[in-house]
Amino acid sequence: MAKTIQAIRGMNDCLPEVSGIWQQVESTLRSVVASYGYQEIRTPIVESTDLFKRSIGEVTDIVEKEMYTFDDRNGDSLTLRPEGTASCVRAGNEHGLLYNQQQRLWYMGPMFRHERPQKGRYRQFHQFGVEAYGLAGPDIDLEVILLSARFWKACGIAEHVTLQINSLGSNEARQAYREALIEFLTARADQLDEDSRRRMTTNPLRVLDSKNPEVQAALEGAPSLLDHLDAESKEHFSQLCERLRSAGIEYEINPRLVRGLDYYNRTVFEWVTDSLGSQGTVCAGGRYDGLVEQLGGKSTPAVGFAMGIERLVLMLTTLKAEEQDTSSADVFITALGDDVTDYAVSVAEQLRNTLPGVRVMMHCGGGNLKKQLKRADKTGAKVALLLGSEEADNHQVTIKPLRDGQNQSTVSLDSLSAELESLIS
Repeated sequence: MAKTIQAIRGMNDCLPEVSGIWQQVESTLRSVVASYGYQEIRTPIVESTDLFKRSIGEVTDIVEKEMYTFDDRNGDSLTLRPEGTASCVRAGNEHGLLYNQQQRLWYMGPMFRHERPQKGRYRQFHQFGVEAYGLAGPDIDLEVILLSARFWKACGIAEHVTLQINSLGSNEARQAYREALIEFLTARADQLDEDSRRRMTTNPLRVLDSKNPEVQAALEGAPSLLDHLDAESKEHFSQLCERLRSAGIEYEINPRLVRGLDYYNRTVFEWVTDSLGSQGTVCAGGRYDGLVEQLGGKSTPAVGFAMGIERLVLMLTTLKAEEQDTSSADVFITALGDDVTDYAVSVAEQLRNTLPGVRVMMHCGGGNLKKQLKRADKTGAKVALLLGSEEADNHQVTIKPLRDGQNQSTVSLDSLSAELESLIS
């Protein structure tokens, strides 16, 4: 017997029992971004490796350890995209969408990182992202935060997430802070774990983001990034905070909130939750004004965010499990006898024409009425339609409600759609 082939570790199947919640999340995301005037962009899953080395930085964990990189038959180094922003900028530069223009874009799709799989985090994962180009002020920072806040409300989980914000300042201010932080960390190197010591000189801001309690204890008294901001970044951050308050968005200033990617500057923010156990990030974003030029374009201000869809699905299934609709049909059609099969098919197609939002499933494979009703119940349908030779001869349908205890009734085929609308609405 041949060995059963299984999915690659960290690359999971999305089964029918959970695909409905994925569709709900994706539909809600599309609806929210459309209400703000954002347009979809779709980029290839495979890009030139150099794109991510130049954007993310060669001394980051993503580039050093996590990318799926390979040489194609021409000897070119290619990489499965580990994030969406660099691809978005590459496409914008290549097709002339960015310089001297304003663009509000969104994307959704699979990303790939070879890291340790864990709950809500996989090697193939799916991200939804928003990117706005050509706007330099704090008003667009506010807009992308408001957009993300509206999504939490639309999903009914706003009370389970908290907004944290910080400012990284200009590249020059951050470099000065970097030097002060390295000096602080060097004096406490013996209190840091191996990972933090490695990052201490290559990417010291990431040490601030360590989840190790001992490292966090060693960071007590560390210099604050907010104390090293340049005047323009201070004013930018002050205006953003004021506008968040005016918009009624509660937030926390987290001076240790940083980014692991080299291209961020000024505003950074995260939505975090403790509803999945230990506190975790469900959405992260910020401003990256230098990335377009870094990737060969003209200097263009930019801001955006990304959220992992797996974590959103996990949140919704954890917090709102009792509300999930696991049914696969609204109406289930039974056919009692081979001689009524053609009639049953015509009824099903008529309903799909007249009630396009209604899920209509027809029983296939024969069987008695009891067997067919058992199948109808398993699908979660609200209504079963019983079709026998009598109904077929008289162009009628017998309606049997399955969920509310109402009595069954027989109606004409012409009035069926109207009857069903009142029963399944």
